[in-house]
Amino acid sequence: MAVRPYWKGQIRLALVSIPVEIYTATKSGATIAFNQIHEPSGKRIKYEKVVPGIGPVDVDEIVKGFEYAKGEYVILDEDEIEGVKLESKKTLELTQFVEAHDIDAIYFEKPYYVVPADDLAEEAFIVLREALRRSRKVGLGQLAMRGREYVVSIKPCGRGLVMETLRYADEVNKAASYFRDIGEGDPDEDLLDLATTLIDKKTGKFDASDFHDRYVEALRDLIERKKKGKTLNIESEGGGSETRGSNVIDLMAALKKSVGGASAVKSKAGTKKSAAKTPAKKAAKTPARKRA
Repeated sequence: MAVRPYWKGQIRLALVSIPVEIYTATKSGATIAFNQIHEPSGKRIKYEKVVPGIGPVDVDEIVKGFEYAKGEYVILDEDEIEGVKLESKKTLELTQFVEAHDIDAIYFEKPYYVVPADDLAEEAFIVLREALRRSRKVGLGQLAMRGREYVVSIKPCGRGLVMETLRYADEVNKAASYFRDIGEGDPDEDLLDLATTLIDKKTGKFDASDFHDRYVEALRDLIERKKKGKTLNIESEGGGSETRGSNVIDLMAALKKSVGGASAVKSKAGTKKSAAKTPAKKAAKTPARKRA
C-alpha cells in the first residue's frame, strides 16, 4: 500500500516555486497500552459522550464550538473552518535563512521528509538542496497543516530535504527561571579534566539501533509472568535502586574510578580484537613453512 503524503503543495523561494510532497519521518515506538477495568466484574470501562440533562448523544449530532463567554458558544462547521483563507495551506515560502546552530534545540518539534512532487520539480529541488548544503544555512517559513500554522525549518538530508516544525516563542518556558539558582563558579580544574577524559573515552558514533526501550521490555516480561500465574515479589524484584543524596560522595574518587572502568572496558575490547586477529596471522604463516 502506497504511503500517502501528509501535505502537498509548493516550496517558494522568491519567484521560484517547487512542487513537493511531505511525509511523516517518524513513527510511534513500542508502548504498552493499559485499559481501565472494573475490578469486581473484570470488564472494561467504556466512555459515552453525554449532554447534561439529556444523556448519551449520537456522534453525528456533535459539532465544533468556541466558548466566548461562560456557557455561550460560537458554532462552526467543517466547511467554514476549511474555508479560512491562508496562503501557507498550499505554499511554504522560505522567508529567512539562518545558521543551524542559531536555533536552540528546544524549539525543534517534529521532522518530516520533503521530496519533489514529480520529475519536472526535481531540478529546482536539487538546486535548493545543494544551495542550502553549500551555504550551511537552514531555511525558515510558515506552513499550515491539520488545523494550525507552524514555523518550519528546511535543511538537506541525503538526497532529499527534512522539514522540522518549530515551537513558537510563547510555547517555550524561559530557562532562566529554572536555572537561576545554579551557581556560576568555575569547577575545579582537576575534576573537569577527569570528567573530560571520561567523556572522551566513551565517545563514539551515534547509532539509534544501539538503544531500545527497556521499560517496555520489562513490562512485557511482567505481563507474561502474570499470565502464567506467577506470584511476584515487587520488593525483591525492584532492581536494587539505591538512595542518593543521603551520602556524601567523593567526586574526585568517583570520577577516577569511572575513568579506570572505562579504560578497562576499552582494553578488554582491544584484547578481544587482537585475539580474533591472532588465528588469522598463524594461518597465514603456516603455508609459508610448508613451502620452505
